[in-house]
Amino acid sequence: SRNHDSGACGVYGGPYSHDVCKIFPRFEADPYDPNSYDFACTDEDILIYLEANTKTYFRLGETIEHQVKKHATLPPKDFHKWAVICEHIIRHYTEGWADGFHHDMPYWEIWNEADMHDDDAPNKTCWGGTKAQFFDFYEIAAKHLKSCFPHLKIGGPALGYREDWADDFLREMQARNVPIDFFSWHNYRNDPMLIMAKADRLQEIMEKNGYGDAENHLTEWNYIINWVDKIVDSLKDVHGIKGATFTLSTICAAQNSPIDVLMYYDTRPSRFNGIFDFYTYEPLKGYYALNWYGKMYDMEAEIKAENGIEHIYSLCGIDEKGKTTTILTYYPIDDSLGNKSVKVDMGRPGKYEIYLLDENHTNELVATTDDLTFDFAPNTCVLIKEI
Repeated sequence: SRNHDSGACGVYGGPYSHDVCKIFPRFEADPYDPNSYDFACTDEDILIYLEANTKTYFRLGETIEHQVKKHATLPPKDFHKWAVICEHIIRHYTEGWADGFHHDMPYWEIWNEADMHDDDAPNKTCWGGTKAQFFDFYEIAAKHLKSCFPHLKIGGPALGYREDWADDFLREMQARNVPIDFFSWHNYRNDPMLIMAKADRLQEIMEKNGYGDAENHLTEWNYIINWVDKIVDSLKDVHGIKGATFTLSTICAAQNSPIDVLMYYDTRPSRFNGIFDFYTYEPLKGYYALNWYGKMYDMEAEIKAENGIEHIYSLCGIDEKGKTTTILTYYPIDDSLGNKSVKVDMGRPGKYEIYLLDENHTNELVATTDDLTFDFAPNTCVLIKEI
């Protein structure tokens, strides 16, 4: 669970957790002194994740600031000291420093969306400095942290959207011999294939600039039609079956992309949470997109589909007993395309439980059958479990 923006949430660790400025509240303090740090709320949050068998993917940086006056998103006064602070945060959670822990936390992401604004733009929300300053900052932080923790994965920069900026960043990091274990980026669309196309383009940029072996991490994504006149419509869809089918379609499509890590944004009690109800925390339709994909972790291997059908997304696994579990999703961006007929051929006879997720069904067992012919309405998901 990536912890970016979790400080903007009132539960668990709340506003006193995760951000470097909250863990190390007085920048003038001694970074080598355990008394300079306030770990309590972040400790609690990470332990709550672990109760759900969920590791923390730690974003080293600050929560986005939309306020008129910026505080923690301004460039640190001393880049090297900031890196030393982060070193001790990592030591606290992985080496037991300052009455800490020995957690398995391999991923440490430096900052978030520094590319979102031009150098002369007003009201910068994530990085208050210039692009050149960020490149210096990232170089110092990455080199220091990787020298301290060669066994951990240090990366970033949680790119907001600008591929030209990504090209400049990676080219400059390569020229400065900066280690990057993973390149992270964000994308909000309503078409899974546009996300996959961006993954391909960014992978090409990584390879061109000498980071082809780095992991490719999409650390924020969700359904958005656009950010201007369709934001309300988008949020309504996120919380319903449209958002659920988009989520499951994106997960399925990503299996055949360069993406190594895919992180849905988000499951805080927030407007982008299509997984749990904001008030009651009860599961929404989108919960079952993640729940169904979770069943694939019980599989021994993937069985790839021989044929692709437009707007149909599939994922199939086989377990140690030779039984298959298959996900099919019909997600047309335009619902007016109407129904689509699909026949699944497993290449052998079998009997299957069919679970349905659509506007009128929520993970319901609707049939036990050997007939895998379906007439899908738009925004329909089926789970086919061999018995």
